[in-house]
Formats: sequence, C-alpha cells, structure tokens
Amino acid sequence: MTKAKFTKADMDAVSDSPELTAEDIAAARPFAEVFPEMAAKMRATRGAQKAPTKVSTTIRLSPEVIAHFKAGGSGWQARIDAALKEWVASH
Repeated sequence: MTKAKFTKADMDAVSDSPELTAEDIAAARPFAEVFPEMAAKMRATRGAQKAPTKVSTTIRLSPEVIAHFKAGGSGWQARIDAALKEWVASH
C-alpha cells in the first residue's frame, strides 16, 4: 500500500464541503429525479452503427510509431489507418 500524500488535516483545510450527516443522506434523492433533463441527455448514446465501416481491434505498436502519429495531433488513429491502407494497396 502506498503512503497517503495528503493528511485528513490537509483535506479539511482546503475543503469547503461540510461532512454529510445521516439526515443529509436520508434526504438525498437520485440525480435523475432531481435533474431529469440532464440525466436523459447523459443517457443518450450514439447507438450502434447501421453499417459499420471499421472493426475494433487491439494492436501493439512500437512507442516510436505511436509517438510519431500522436505528434500530429488528434486523428492519429485515422492516420495510422490511412498509412496501413496505403501499404496494403502497394503490396
């Protein structure tokens, strides 16, 4: 087990949240009951693709390859896909 980095006194010194009492806990209501619209938006998901164009898989790549593609910013996985497609087309 690792040693705690902060003591309870440290946490108490920076906390502005009072400790919950048994009455507070008994009076608590579910998030979805208090904020139904927000809860509905959080539950909304994209859903399954109608016609999936890609297959989810796991692949191990060297750190240098990952660093190279990530250095280009977001979309690095799509760039790896494009590079592999180019290689497949040339072979």
